[in-house]
Amino acid sequence: MLSASVYITVCSIKNRIRVRLRRLREPKYLIGAIVGAAYFYFTIFARMWGRRASTSRRAGRSVPPNVPLAAIAASGPALVGIALMIMMAAAWLFPSDSSLLEFTEPEIQFLFTAPVTRRQLLMHRLMRSQLPLLFAAIVPALLFPSALPGSRAKFAISIWIILMTMKVHFTGITLVRTSLTLQGADVRRRQWGALALMLGAVGIVGAAIARVFLAQPLTGISDGIDRLGVVATAGVPHLILWPFMTLARPLFAAWPGPYLLAVALALGILALNIVWVLTSDAAFQEAAAQAEARRAAKKLRTMPVPRARATSWTLPASGRVETVFVWKNVMQMLRETNIATMFRYGAPFLGIAMAMSAGASALLGMLAAGAAAITVLLGPQMARTDLRQDLLHLELLKTWPVRGSDVIRGAMLWPAALLTMIGWLAIGVAMVFWTAAFPPSMLVWRVSGALAAVFLAPALVSAQFTIHNAAAVVFPAWVPLGTSRPRGIDAMGQRLIMFAGVLVGLVAMMAPGVIVGGVIWLAFWRLIGPAVLVPAAAICAVIVLVEVLAVTEALGPVYERLDLSGVERSE
Repeated sequence: MLSASVYITVCSIKNRIRVRLRRLREPKYLIGAIVGAAYFYFTIFARMWGRRASTSRRAGRSVPPNVPLAAIAASGPALVGIALMIMMAAAWLFPSDSSLLEFTEPEIQFLFTAPVTRRQLLMHRLMRSQLPLLFAAIVPALLFPSALPGSRAKFAISIWIILMTMKVHFTGITLVRTSLTLQGADVRRRQWGALALMLGAVGIVGAAIARVFLAQPLTGISDGIDRLGVVATAGVPHLILWPFMTLARPLFAAWPGPYLLAVALALGILALNIVWVLTSDAAFQEAAAQAEARRAAKKLRTMPVPRARATSWTLPASGRVETVFVWKNVMQMLRETNIATMFRYGAPFLGIAMAMSAGASALLGMLAAGAAAITVLLGPQMARTDLRQDLLHLELLKTWPVRGSDVIRGAMLWPAALLTMIGWLAIGVAMVFWTAAFPPSMLVWRVSGALAAVFLAPALVSAQFTIHNAAAVVFPAWVPLGTSRPRGIDAMGQRLIMFAGVLVGLVAMMAPGVIVGGVIWLAFWRLIGPAVLVPAAAICAVIVLVEVLAVTEALGPVYERLDLSGVERSE
């Protein structure tokens, strides 16, 4: 079975690479791959080589030692060991399904009916999990601040051992807890025994940490790190933390002797966990079935369930075409919104309204200002209930006797209005709490800035939606439709290209209004002072909205010529 697992893994990797390379025949994937590779080069490898060169230039200089970093290096195994113990204890107290027990549909159909043992199936899943674990270990190793490639390799190996041990241990926890529910088992005694053992270990270590920290006040960060290191060096806490510190020691061990010894001991801990999991395979089938059932139930819970609700807004029999799309989007939002959703998004604003103290006012004012900026600047990229979603039904839209420009405006009208209203609400809250958040600000500046932001918000939101919908019409194959998110370096490059295009388009659309607003500022600043922000922003918004109307009219013929085969519905 081991050779078969290796064969399946190698073939899966080979086929995945083959599909990715075959897609490079299309220009959009080729350009996206080039941009994605360039992004990786300049963000990781170029910085790595630049750091190496700067390190060599500073080699002859005397650099003062960094005391906190030195303390972390000395007490690193203890710190990481305590963190690992807390994670393991949380897994025992609040268990979740292990990914090693989540089999795909082909694996369930072919491997579960094959003449293989449960242990062989577990080993197969361990083999299949190595690729993502290696990727998860290599990425932080590339970002690891080191001038030597060997240090990065050591760091990657150490991270891989920790991740692999955690994954195997979590699988063992799932199998043990599943075995407690089997018929004939003394459920209460076994379950409370395991939980009591873990809670007792956490309690002993926690009590030791509390005694050390309460003995005398802290003098600094280094003192706190040293005290944590003292806890893990003697007594019962040392015995409890020894397996966890053994896993962490390769991260801080020197090359070659100490590091190789630390890796050997850590691999021994990993081997013990693997043996424990393989000997706990009695509940394997039940655990896999429960994991599959919970995954299916979770998938159903995350899917929006449309609900029929009575509304006072009935679609009229005649009127503008845009009203149809606004009504459709509003009804969709009402069907997919429940009390929990409203509470999740409305609780922050409720907390803002209930805040009365000065300290809370300062914090909430800053949060409201940040929420307004995020809603106006990033909201159009996240709210995709416009033409980027409606193009999934292009074959139906093409049968409607309506103008293309009306379809484009109608699709983007409701999400733009919704984000604008949310932005206005956040701006109003920020204006009310502006004094507490920014004490030096004056009332006239606060009110003028808030009113200017109120005028600019719909302009910025509408301009971004126009650019996104223009890209969906002009380059339909480049824009992911619906909630789909393609993966890979080429897809990341495409997103970077689209993001750069949105920035360039936004600057181009805002430039005329900003220029005219700047002229108004220079002409009337000496007369009315900060209040000139309001007419300048209003005129800028009017110019941008006129541009939005003109661009949507120009996109109408392009939409009408759009072919069904030009829309890529899935990756």
